[in-house]
Amino acid sequence: MQFQWYPGHMTKARRMMEEDIKLIDLVIELVDARLPLSSRNPDIDNIGKNKARLILLNKCDLADESKNQKWAKWFAEQGYFTVMVNSRSGAGIKEINGVIKEACKEKTERDRRRGILNRPVRAMVVGIPNVGKSTFINSYARKACTKTGNKPGVTKGKQWIKLSNTLELLDTPGILWPKFEDQTVGLRLALVGSIKDEILNIAELSMELLKFMREHYNGMIAERYGIEEKENPLDTLYEIARARHCLLKGSELDIDKAAAIVLEEFRNGKIGRISLEEPRL
Repeated sequence: MQFQWYPGHMTKARRMMEEDIKLIDLVIELVDARLPLSSRNPDIDNIGKNKARLILLNKCDLADESKNQKWAKWFAEQGYFTVMVNSRSGAGIKEINGVIKEACKEKTERDRRRGILNRPVRAMVVGIPNVGKSTFINSYARKACTKTGNKPGVTKGKQWIKLSNTLELLDTPGILWPKFEDQTVGLRLALVGSIKDEILNIAELSMELLKFMREHYNGMIAERYGIEEKENPLDTLYEIARARHCLLKGSELDIDKAAAIVLEEFRNGKIGRISLEEPRL
């Protein structure tokens, strides 16, 4: 499979971010804790250079806990402020205020020297599609400020949100980048739902996940579905279809339905806590 998805609104959103960055003190970048490197848009580093940077490892509850710790350490060593969060439950959200204060200390002191007091920190919230930006903002603000949805492309335009007298957020649409040099990155993004399912072959995608699971999390699929994992992922998919009674007319097994179940249950954490990559320390 070839992975690519870069609709016109992403080009427009990127230009908008480049224009707005001059108003910004801090870039808050959300990444998916299951694939922190693959879920980082390389364009963000160019747009946000010379700005304070905070990386939020979102959906940390879905990722392998031991890998979370490695990633937090890795990002800290690269010079980023980092917080692990679960935007849905609110875990880690309380830590963010203190980290923002620390990240913007230079800006605050510079303002004070110029006689500018109490100017709010302006932060741009960025990330790829479906990484959870809107859910994070609503959780952080403790109210529904933005529209959310468990699919890419819900946020289409920018939105300023005043959280307090000391902090304003600029919400931006999720953007990918024009070309994935490494198709493994595209595969990982497709697995977590950052590329529209409608343009993908779900059965093939699901088999790639089963192949990965057999190699890195052997036994988890067998336990979840009460089956014996096979060497060939298609055979495993047939076993899952049988176990979950995914049938077409005439009692034929419905592979597409089984594939969709596996993908959905991976994405919502029902199979278990799974990371698709880990840092090279």
